[in-house]
Amino acid sequence: MLKSKAENEEVQEVKVHKEEDVYILAIESSCDETAAAVVKNGREVLSNVISSQIDLHTLYGGVVPEIASRKHVERINQVVSQALAEAEMKLSEITAIAVTYGPGLVGALLVGVAHAKAMAFAAKKPLVGVHHIEGHISANFIQYKELEPPFACLVVSGGHTHLVVVKDYGDYEIIGKTCDDAAGEAFDKVARAIGLGYPGGPKIDKVAKEGNPQAIHFPRAKVGDNVYDFSFSGLKSAVLNYLNSCEMKGEEIIVADVAASFQKAVTDVLVEHAMHAVEEYGFTKLAIAGGVASNSALRVALETACAEKKVQFYCPAPILCTDNAAMIGAAGYYEYRKGIRSGLDLNAVPNLKLGER
Repeated sequence: MLKSKAENEEVQEVKVHKEEDVYILAIESSCDETAAAVVKNGREVLSNVISSQIDLHTLYGGVVPEIASRKHVERINQVVSQALAEAEMKLSEITAIAVTYGPGLVGALLVGVAHAKAMAFAAKKPLVGVHHIEGHISANFIQYKELEPPFACLVVSGGHTHLVVVKDYGDYEIIGKTCDDAAGEAFDKVARAIGLGYPGGPKIDKVAKEGNPQAIHFPRAKVGDNVYDFSFSGLKSAVLNYLNSCEMKGEEIIVADVAASFQKAVTDVLVEHAMHAVEEYGFTKLAIAGGVASNSALRVALETACAEKKVQFYCPAPILCTDNAAMIGAAGYYEYRKGIRSGLDLNAVPNLKLGER
């Protein structure tokens, strides 16, 4: 069967003239959370339903892609229906459907994309593909109704560590990124090494409160080519070497001290790079986003550093830092207002770069 021109074009530019309220039904399934939300005008969350698979993947010490995909298939109908019910809206009342199409686990992404396309086709609604990291950044628009670009944003998650200049809605410049492990990935690997298990970030954050962050000196990596780039692979190796050395010497390993010292090393680098960018670019606003943005030590350190430099600090509530659909709805709204539309040939792009379409 021949496809229409609209179906063959992944993205089309369409002018939006109407000024009435815009309701976005958003779907997120990039990793191990099946989520759906209804967002009004990009800032007001009418519902935000998240079905987490953490307990299931904890058994395996991390996310198993095939299992994640199957669970998305099992749960997505219920999650979307619940999001509409909690928002007290019918699908016919929705303005457009937004969905994460990358980056992420390809099988997991495909479940959300296929479901969104089916709904858009059946209900004759516009479809808007959204970048997962753009969603994380947009969580700040939900938390802070007054926030407007431009501002700097530190994106810290399990798969990404980016320092981003948010020039405008949907307009980004990455000025720094990790050269190897993302910060969240390092948290997971170190947590596993010291026996805390998965998910590493919250467990290290909790245990570190009982430890001494000055007990062990772990390295703070410098990347020569770009002062804003990050590297956490060496830090992870340093922690493993310390643990092996203690075992070989028969020395006691104080888990809380290891966790606190490791967390301090990560936090120091993130704060240093972020504040360097704020100073050099002259920003008066700094936001954080992503799963690791809910880390209590990082939030306190950045808040303190921003206060010293008289920079306004923005940090979404923890529920908006984790993978959720409300943030996708916020990002989708601004894409929709710009006239961005995705065709029914929209596909999952597991390695999608921020700013690409």
